[in-house]
Amino acid sequence: MNQLQNFTKGFLRENPILVLVLGTCPTLATTTSSLNGMGMGIATTFVLVGSNVAISLLANTIPDKVRIPAFIIIIASFVTVVDLVMQAYVPGLYGTLGIFIPLIVVNCIVLGRAEAYASKNSVYSSLIDGLGMGLGYTMALGVLGAFREIVGSGALFGHKLIQGDGILVFILAPGAFIALGYLIALANRIKRN
Repeated sequence: MNQLQNFTKGFLRENPILVLVLGTCPTLATTTSSLNGMGMGIATTFVLVGSNVAISLLANTIPDKVRIPAFIIIIASFVTVVDLVMQAYVPGLYGTLGIFIPLIVVNCIVLGRAEAYASKNSVYSSLIDGLGMGLGYTMALGVLGAFREIVGSGALFGHKLIQGDGILVFILAPGAFIALGYLIALANRIKRN
């Protein structure tokens, strides 16, 4: 697979949310607005890229018996960096995302890419894979957050677009499931054509 295909597979063909349906808990919880979705996606992308590169560099030196715990420690290190940087520079977003930032450590998207891809491929390929999957995840969260914010409150990135209240259910948890279902159906439709 060439590097462009490796990069773009995370956008639709193997999108972590829309195709693989991984990481749905933070997806549903953090996409009440487009800004929250994008913030969570960018944080996860940083962790994916950093951990993929580090794991690819260290793959031959990590014994098989401690492979998964070593991967988790590497991932946790990058999550700690994201946690501290967000807390210092974007405290409002950090306060909104709350516990979901530290939970990136156990996000099956990140650990799955470490195990399935980064531990078996070159550093450059792992970097491209992490970037593609992370940006695909960010795109899905951003679109889901934008849809929920527009339909639920008539706003986008906090700016009111439509007068009135919107459909409240889309800001709540049931609306997240409904919106995600529609996005998955749309992604399947696009993939078939």
